[in-house]
Amino acid sequence: MAELESNPAPPPLRNTLREGLAIPRVLFNPLRLPRGGADVGHGRPALVIPGLATGDISTTLMRRTLRSRGFVPEGWRQGLNTGANPGKLHAVEARLERLHAESGKKVMLIGWSLGGLYARVLAHRVPEHVAMVVTVASPFSGNRRSNVAWKLYEAINDHTVDNPPFAEQVSAKPPVPTLAVWSAIDGVIAPECTRGQPEESDAQLRIDAQHFALGTSRTAMDRILAKVAEMEAGAS
Repeated sequence: MAELESNPAPPPLRNTLREGLAIPRVLFNPLRLPRGGADVGHGRPALVIPGLATGDISTTLMRRTLRSRGFVPEGWRQGLNTGANPGKLHAVEARLERLHAESGKKVMLIGWSLGGLYARVLAHRVPEHVAMVVTVASPFSGNRRSNVAWKLYEAINDHTVDNPPFAEQVSAKPPVPTLAVWSAIDGVIAPECTRGQPEESDAQLRIDAQHFALGTSRTAMDRILAKVAEMEAGAS
């Protein structure tokens, strides 16, 4: 795989405007039902972390889909995700440890957009509790200003996007299986930042959908879970 541009431009305006087509998916997310399918989770707990300025409501369909496919999913239960927050990160870390202890199974972490950065940091900190990390359109690689939301992020936080309040390097691959889901037409984050360099994840899955559709599309979720099953089968 060719090396990717580490300092790409933010998405073109036409892709950003196209994101408006996906907004209804997010708004009606709590009312939508999942597709069924093969049991992928086999009773494994899954913790789903939402993106910037959203909460667990935004991941309702994702969690329902996980449940229909054999996982025991939970939201992060930390209200709106407004940015890298040491207190919230510590609370999710403690919950991750508890889920592993109660179930006897390592936890799959799924982070949508900013939520994927939380997931990767947690996998660096406590890999013994993590089965796999799935980032969905998450800006873990390259220039943290290669997106259209960095000014909003800095306006509502006490730190810049370049200086988050944790020591872990989110671009470094965590010591657990790691899947990066990315879209070539993402209108919020430069695709190069969500795909990352080849050595920054174990696998990359391209699904060309809007940023806001990747976490609310049944078709996208089917493809993500198929890839998760493939990766787990290859590791066994």
